[in-house]
Amino acid sequence: MTGSGPAIPSAIRLSAFPLALAMTALTMAASAGQTVDSSAGPLSATVLAEGLEHPWALAFLPDGRFLVTERPGRLRVVADGALGPPIEGVPEVVARGQGGLLDLALAPDFERSGRLFLSYAEPAEAAGQPGGAGTAVMAARLLLEGDGGRLEDQQVIFRMNRFDDSSRHFGSRIVVGADGNLFVTLGERGTMERAQDPTDLAGGVVRIGPDGSVPEDNPRPEGWAPEFWSIGHRNPQGATLRDSDGALFTVEHGARGGDEVNKPEAGGNYGWPVITYGMDYSGLPIGEGQEKAGMEQPLHYWDPSISPSGLDFYEGELMPAWDGDLVLGGLSGEVLVRLDMEGDRVVGEERLFERQLGRVRDVRVGGDGAIYLLTDAADGKLIRVAPEGR
Repeated sequence: MTGSGPAIPSAIRLSAFPLALAMTALTMAASAGQTVDSSAGPLSATVLAEGLEHPWALAFLPDGRFLVTERPGRLRVVADGALGPPIEGVPEVVARGQGGLLDLALAPDFERSGRLFLSYAEPAEAAGQPGGAGTAVMAARLLLEGDGGRLEDQQVIFRMNRFDDSSRHFGSRIVVGADGNLFVTLGERGTMERAQDPTDLAGGVVRIGPDGSVPEDNPRPEGWAPEFWSIGHRNPQGATLRDSDGALFTVEHGARGGDEVNKPEAGGNYGWPVITYGMDYSGLPIGEGQEKAGMEQPLHYWDPSISPSGLDFYEGELMPAWDGDLVLGGLSGEVLVRLDMEGDRVVGEERLFERQLGRVRDVRVGGDGAIYLLTDAADGKLIRVAPEGR
């Protein structure tokens, strides 16, 4: 059984009136996009900006503009379809394979403080490690100047304790609770055994303070690194909180099949690589099967894989029938997915824009009720999905 932990506070959403107003103006200026039928009626996907190089994460600025990370190591403001110059002061990254500048999260008091958090593949020399790269998180203050800006007061608040030469499985989503504590998802860097080593900060979810400290109410099972919230994850590339109760949800990549939706509980072991619904790329089995005592089951899994990435709960007025459902992107699946939720149960799945938009990397629900996507490509796009004509 998993250990019990504190209630996780819900995240604060920047959904002020100017945000919705500015997003509407952006949409009116954008070119018409593709339309598909859905359970919420006809939906249109409208390109708001393009020319982003492998964009990874999206945030909504209080003034209605967008902030986007690009994996090669750039952070940009996007407004009226135009890309601002790279923000100065971004950390050095290892932009190789799946590594680079990755997730982005604004602090709950961002409008006042300008504070944000970035996750990235950090080079060993910057971390005092003997070689390779590892997932790190930087806190900084963003000063916006025109269509650009700079980061100040940069501080690395977290890094994995074991770097290696792999270019895979950095995980790297950041979720900020209303209490300011952070959940950070970490991949097992392509070495599956690391996900079952509770002293190795890989293949799990960590919970840290905004200064990198360890909250006293973390679960702390015997032998675990104190930062860990849960272990046994392969490569979680999507994470979000449910506002109604603050529960944490993640999506992670399986191998050949076995992508998962999980609700990580304090002290839980989610099984990789001991249990999985996938198999090795060679076609051989992995681990001991699909169930084992003391290891948690996913809420939902995919076989074949869609390579799930960005994840959010839908809470908006444009598509009220979807209220409380999960929306996520698929990379290899090239799809936007809605999971019909009844409490913690996934009772249905709807696939939208399949093979039409490209690899969907990030998914965020805006204050205007629309869904915003980033596509992972050398010419990546920022796309708004909403009911036709809205």
